[in-house]
Amino acid sequence: MAFASPFAPEPPHRHGVPERTGVLVVNLGTPESPTAPAVRHYLAEFLADARVVEIPRLLWLPILHGIILRTRPAKSAAKYASIWLPEGSPLAVWTARQATLLQGYLGERGSSVVVRHAMRYGQPSVAHELDELKRAGCTRILVLPMYPQYSGTTTASVMDAVHAWALTQRNLPELRYVKQHHDEPAYIDALAERVQDTWQREGRGEHLLLSFHGVPQRTLELGDPYHCQCLKTARLLRERLGLAPEQMSVSFQSRFGRAKWLEPSTDATLKALAKKGVKHLQVFCPGFPADCLETLEEIALEGRQVFLAEGGQRYDHIPCLNDHPAWIRAMVAVVQRHLQGWPVTLADQPRAADLEAQRQRALAGGAKG
Repeated sequence: MAFASPFAPEPPHRHGVPERTGVLVVNLGTPESPTAPAVRHYLAEFLADARVVEIPRLLWLPILHGIILRTRPAKSAAKYASIWLPEGSPLAVWTARQATLLQGYLGERGSSVVVRHAMRYGQPSVAHELDELKRAGCTRILVLPMYPQYSGTTTASVMDAVHAWALTQRNLPELRYVKQHHDEPAYIDALAERVQDTWQREGRGEHLLLSFHGVPQRTLELGDPYHCQCLKTARLLRERLGLAPEQMSVSFQSRFGRAKWLEPSTDATLKALAKKGVKHLQVFCPGFPADCLETLEEIALEGRQVFLAEGGQRYDHIPCLNDHPAWIRAMVAVVQRHLQGWPVTLADQPRAADLEAQRQRALAGGAKG
């Protein structure tokens, strides 16, 4: 009696074929269109992740499917529609461009790695893109989550997706992960250049607010390093920009649900700064390498309304890193550091003829023994 294998079929193993190295850039994800059905499908996957919502499934899933997925998609779809680009979701557009530029920059430096991008929730999926890297001959894969500051709610979830894919593979590639790069010098330099570009173009505001994505306070109490890494990124950036502590603030946005989240909240900080007398405020989101709903709608649009309504006079949203050359160089620096020891150029790879000759010598030696 034949039993179905739980593993995906593999192509026949071929001797003498040079192995390749791949890099998978992974971002959070986005609906495929700014419509309620597409947003519902996206949220159903995103909010069902136990890493994202740490509530017992028996309690959470009825709330998710019975209330949230019935009411939130239409509201969120309208927000997505307000920031949608002709090419599609900003997050998808920027992430794809970053992967393409990373491939090009690495190529200019002599690396022949294969770079692809995926979304943790939505398309292209992590599993599909890992399959594509294997089809391209990659036997070593570096996974680069696009979260500079590590959190179990984000980076660890990417690792979960990779591990789930690995459970279906017979011939596993070597795997490495970039856990975090919150204090990578090239990343801090890229952030500083983005802010300075705005200063040169728009003038320097009275105050700089750094808004990071929020997470429940409980995650900090349970040992998640995210909050501390956000504060370190902020301190390093402030020092790099030459600002005094009173010239910059840190806040946390995108609160969801009734639980206590990291504070201070961005909304409350915007109101407080306006009431304090700050007239010209500039807001930057260092934890988001690519502009998305949370930066373009929540910060650039809603944040402006909050600040101006409380008496502020000028509000500048500083774009995310997106395809800024300094950020692509930072990605290259992070990737090259984590690829150390792996062959990444054609010169590093043994020629097929040499590999076959080695195999024949080994076989001959075994026969003599």
